[in-house]
Amino acid sequence: MGAFRTITVSKADAGLRLDRWFRARFPAVGFGEFQKLLRTGQVRVDGKRVKAGVRLAAGEEVRVPPCVQSGEGAAPVPERASRPAPPPVRAADADDLRGRVLYRDDDMIVIDKPAGLAVQGGTGTHRHLDAMLDALRFGADEKPRLVHRLDRDTSGVLVLARHRAAAQALTRAFRARTTRKIYLAVTVGVPRPRRGRIDLALGKAGGRGREKMVGDAPESRRAVTLYAVMDAAAQRAALVTLMPLTGRTHQLRAHMAAIGTPILGDGKYGGQGSVIAGLGLPKRLHLHARCIAIPKPSGGILTADAPRRPT
Repeated sequence: MGAFRTITVSKADAGLRLDRWFRARFPAVGFGEFQKLLRTGQVRVDGKRVKAGVRLAAGEEVRVPPCVQSGEGAAPVPERASRPAPPPVRAADADDLRGRVLYRDDDMIVIDKPAGLAVQGGTGTHRHLDAMLDALRFGADEKPRLVHRLDRDTSGVLVLARHRAAAQALTRAFRARTTRKIYLAVTVGVPRPRRGRIDLALGKAGGRGREKMVGDAPESRRAVTLYAVMDAAAQRAALVTLMPLTGRTHQLRAHMAAIGTPILGDGKYGGQGSVIAGLGLPKRLHLHARCIAIPKPSGGILTADAPRRPT
């Protein structure tokens, strides 16, 4: 059968997601097979079980099972190894993205992402930011890299790295929680008290395609959000400032629903309680990443603000 092999991550590959690193080296292994290798613990990083999206650091060791090396259970799939290039960015999309740049230097770009645009592709998602990043090269040798995400329906500040070293630095900043993010949300109902702290651990529950972050899930992780009511329309709705102190998936959406004031338009977490008839507001999630403060790779702190959306 053969022995497991370890491959040390090079400096050139630092910052890559594990799934992309693996696909580049073993293109014959399909995505489903790779996920199975992760679930069964056959592929590990520094001896630990990890998820496909973990970003690698230089010097880490990736364990590869013998079936991958020998080709057993992973027949060559030429079409995966030579997948077609993504279609060119439409001129209208390119112009729109360039018009949304809030900040740019040699290391990073900050844009004002529109609501409704997914950051990355997935099942049934063909139009997404990751496929449009060539439009934001601005003469650089390589296209920008994603270093964090916003939900498809969340608008506002999104940070991109212009090269691998910058991606490493910015990724470290997000992991170390040295960034500060401010969001604006319209909630159904007015939070009580009008200023407070939500300290509710969150974990994933539900089957494939129906996953939600809930407070009583196994393996929940601590999640903390500060909030303050800025304005209110009687008791029907409120404009709320949100500051996440941790970075859990759907944290703000799950937290606001947990205290009984879901974000307007958030059917996933608020159900029918996320709708207010007669307000004349667009039928979408009313969550906007208003501001971010983040250490720059070149030194100092960048504070970038997205325009405040009319409500």
